[in-house]
Amino acid sequence: MSVSPFHAPITESAQRSQWGQLHGSSAALALQALAQRHQGVTLVVMRSSHQAQVLARDLQLLATGTLPRLLFPDHETLPYDPFSPHPDIISERLASLAALAELRHGLLITSVTALAQRLPPHEYILQRSFNLQPGQRVVIEEFRERLVHAGYSASEQVYQPGQFAIRGAVIDLYPAGHTHPIRLDLFDEDIDSIRAFDPETQRSSEKLDGVSMLPAREYPTDDEALDEFRRAFRLRFDVDTRHVTLYQDLRAGAHPQGLEQYLPLFHASTSSLLDYPAAPVRLALQDGVEQAARQHHRNVTERWEQRRHDIERPVLDPDELFLPPDEIMQRLNAYTGVVFQADPATEATAVNFNTQAAPDVHIHERGKEAAAELIRFTQDFKGQVLFAADTAGRREVLSSSLGAFGIKPQVHEDFAAFHRSGAHLGLVVLPVEDGFVIPDELALLTESQIFGGRTRQKTSREAGERDPESIIRNLSDLSEGAPVVHEDHGVGRYLGLQTLEIDDRPAEFLVLQYAGDDKLYVPVSYLHLISRYTGSDPDHAPLHRLGSQQWEKARRKAAEKVRDVAAELLDLYARRLAREGHAMELDEKLYAEFASGFPFEETADQQAAIDAVIADLRSGQPMDRVVCGDVGFGKTEVALRAAFVAVQAGRQVALLVPTTLLAQQHFSTFSDRLADWPVRVELLSRFRSEKQSRGVLDQLKDGSVDIIIGTHRLIQKDVKFKNLGLVIIDEEQRFGVQQKERLK
Repeated sequence: MSVSPFHAPITESAQRSQWGQLHGSSAALALQALAQRHQGVTLVVMRSSHQAQVLARDLQLLATGTLPRLLFPDHETLPYDPFSPHPDIISERLASLAALAELRHGLLITSVTALAQRLPPHEYILQRSFNLQPGQRVVIEEFRERLVHAGYSASEQVYQPGQFAIRGAVIDLYPAGHTHPIRLDLFDEDIDSIRAFDPETQRSSEKLDGVSMLPAREYPTDDEALDEFRRAFRLRFDVDTRHVTLYQDLRAGAHPQGLEQYLPLFHASTSSLLDYPAAPVRLALQDGVEQAARQHHRNVTERWEQRRHDIERPVLDPDELFLPPDEIMQRLNAYTGVVFQADPATEATAVNFNTQAAPDVHIHERGKEAAAELIRFTQDFKGQVLFAADTAGRREVLSSSLGAFGIKPQVHEDFAAFHRSGAHLGLVVLPVEDGFVIPDELALLTESQIFGGRTRQKTSREAGERDPESIIRNLSDLSEGAPVVHEDHGVGRYLGLQTLEIDDRPAEFLVLQYAGDDKLYVPVSYLHLISRYTGSDPDHAPLHRLGSQQWEKARRKAAEKVRDVAAELLDLYARRLAREGHAMELDEKLYAEFASGFPFEETADQQAAIDAVIADLRSGQPMDRVVCGDVGFGKTEVALRAAFVAVQAGRQVALLVPTTLLAQQHFSTFSDRLADWPVRVELLSRFRSEKQSRGVLDQLKDGSVDIIIGTHRLIQKDVKFKNLGLVIIDEEQRFGVQQKERLK
C-alpha cells in the first residue's frame, strides 16, 4: 500500500501498524496528518534527544494547520552529572507537563531517554502554580515567599527562567515556560500593569492581561522541603554528611548544582511522562526505540558503577531515577499506533509512503551548464517545487543564485502559504533537516541539495542570552603582567584585581604597576580609561613614571605627528574624492557559481559585509571600507568574494598582510578556492627566492598575475602593477597610516 504523507491512514486495530519509506523530513507531514485525524494526544517517541528536537522543528516548519505541538526535551546532561540542566530546558519541560493536563488534541514529541526519566507527581505542578493579573493584591514579603516556594531564586537582574528581582514598586519575573521575562508595576499593593520586557535593553513592550506562573524547578526549594530532603538523604545514604559538599551547601543556605539527580528524595512518589496526558494517547514510535532504551539503560548503569562508591557525592540506583527498559516497553505496548522508518516496510499490512530522497541537483562550481540538472528538474517536475532557505539572509542569496540561472521562484511567508498557493516554484525560509520528493505532488529542496554539502550553523540555547559575568571575563582577558595604557597616566603593567575597603564598603580595583615600582589603583567602574598596549614588544614595554611629565610629552609629540599625517590624509582624500572611480561590472551568473563553492552558511553580518563591499566595487566612487570581525568569523570569505569580482572585471588585486606565515596561509586559501577558475594567484615573501620574486614582479607589471599576496614587500617602490583595482589589507592595524595610503 503506497500513499501520500499528506493523507496518512489511521487504523483502529489494536495491533501496531508499520510505516515505511518516509524520506528526509517527510515523516513530519505523515505524523501531522495522523495527529489531525486522532481525537487525542499523539505521542511521538524518537530514539535520541537530537532526533526529537529535529522532528519538533520540522513539524513546526511544515505545519499546515494550527494543531498544538509540545516538545518534552531531555535534560541534556549525562546521568549522575553534578550539573543542573540549562534553565531554558527546565522551563520547556515544565511548560509541556503543565500543558499536557489540558491538551485534548495535539502532538507530544519526546525521546526515549526523556521518557525514561522519573518526574515529579501531577499535584506538584498544580500546587505550586498560580496566576497573576492586573488589579490583584500583592504583599511584597508574602509574594517573595510564594516565589521561593515555587522554586524561583532572587537575582539583581533577571536574565533567565526561574529568577525574580524586587525593586520597590517594580517586580521583574522570568516565569518558567515563557520566552521573555515580565515586569509587574505596583500601585500601592495592587498590580497596576503586567508587561513583557527585553532582558538586554530592559525596555518594556506590550501589556499582558495576565500571566501563569509555573514552578521554576522539578523539585521544591522552600525551607520545609529542603529540610525534608536532608532527612531523606540521611536515611537513604550511609555516609558522613560532614564530607558531602552538596549536603553542607544546603545547610549553609546555598543551592548546589545537580539536585535533579536526587529527585525521588524530594517527593513521596514519582511519575513518568506517560502519566501526564489527560486525553487518549495514540503512539508513533521511531524504528529502533526499544534498542535505544536498552542502550540508554546500559549507559546509566555504567556511569552508576563508576560513581556508586563516591562517599562525598553518593548516587541513587538507576531504577530509582529511570524506568527500566522492560517497563517502558510494557507501558508503550498498551497503546495502539504506528512504527515509522525511512527504509521500506516489509510487513503485509505495512504502509509504504510514496516519498523519495531529494535528488542531487546541486550547482557545480564550474562549467558552462553549472545548474543544468536543477533547471531540468524544475522544468520536468509536475508538482510544486519548494526551495528551502535556512535564514532570511540565505533566502536572498538563494534567490539571487537561482535568478542567475533563470529560475524565478515566488517568495512565500511559510510552508502552509506556499502549499495553499499552488505555485509551481516557491522560496521559503524553512530550515528543515532534509529535503524529499513526493512524485507529481511536492519536491522540497534544501540548500544541501542545491549547493552540495553546505554546512548549516547550529544554534544554541544560549544565543542572545544576557551574560552577567561578562565584565569578569573581559577583565580576565588581561593576563597578569600584561602592559596597559591608562588615559591619564600612560603605560603601566596590570598586576590583577584587589579588593579594598573604602568608607567601610568593599570595592574592586585594578592594580597597575609603573616605573619605580609605583602602583596605581583604578576602580573597576573606571575600566573605560584603560586600553591594551599595542606596541611591538609587550615584554619590554617602556613603563612611565607616575607624577612626571613623561606621558604628557609623549601625547603632545604624538598629537603633533597626528596633525602632520592628518594634513597629508586630508589632501589625499580630497584628491581621491575629486577623481572618478572605476565601476566594476558584475557577472551575476559567474559570481553565483563562485559563491556556491563556499562550504558554510554565511552569517547575517558576513552577508551584509559581502553585499556592502560588492556595492562599493560596483559604484563609481573609490572604495575605502573597513571590515571588522573576530578570528574565525569569515573575513577571508569577504575578501575572496571582493577579489573575484575585481578579477572578473579585468582588474588586479593586492592582498597586504603583516607576517610571512599569514601570507602563506592566504596564498593556500586563495589558490584552493580559485583552482577551478582562470585566475593566477602569486606570493611575494621570504619563502620565495630573489629570482622567483623578480619573475613575479615582472609578471605583475605585464598583467599576467591577477592576485598578488605579500607582506611589506608589496609596498616597496619597485612593485609596479599593470591595472591594480583592489587593495585588501589584512590586520590593517599592524600597518602605519602612511604605509596603507601609499597603495591608495
